[in-house]
Amino acid sequence: MIILGSVSNFLQFIVVLLIFIFVLVLTYVVTKLLAGYQQGNMTNKNIKTIETYRITQNKYIQIVQIGNKYVAISVCKDTVTFLTELSEEDIIYLPKPGENGFSGGEAGFTEIFSKVAGKAVAGIKKTGKTDE
Repeated sequence: MIILGSVSNFLQFIVVLLIFIFVLVLTYVVTKLLAGYQQGNMTNKNIKTIETYRITQNKYIQIVQIGNKYVAISVCKDTVTFLTELSEEDIIYLPKPGENGFSGGEAGFTEIFSKVAGKAVAGIKKTGKTDE
């Protein structure tokens, strides 16, 4: 009697676990599909944000390309204000993170981990001791 109850509980657990995994996979697939749809809507448009600079928590300055013109705008909580029009010569394009060794000021996990691991290995070789 006790064994049948344990088997029943185990089977219920497996069913709930499978349902949970199914919901996770379904959520992942739907999120990917929606992201692809949104990305498709955002490409090949006449308006493109070139750069955003945060001034305070809810105030930004943005450089926006509209058609062939570049404009600087101020974006606040409730308003968007035109600041000035910029020429194409005024725009300076920096390399994207990962291009030409430019990391953008943020190191990736593997880069940080390899540095820390290298220092740990060097410390072990130097002292012959581990931190136990």
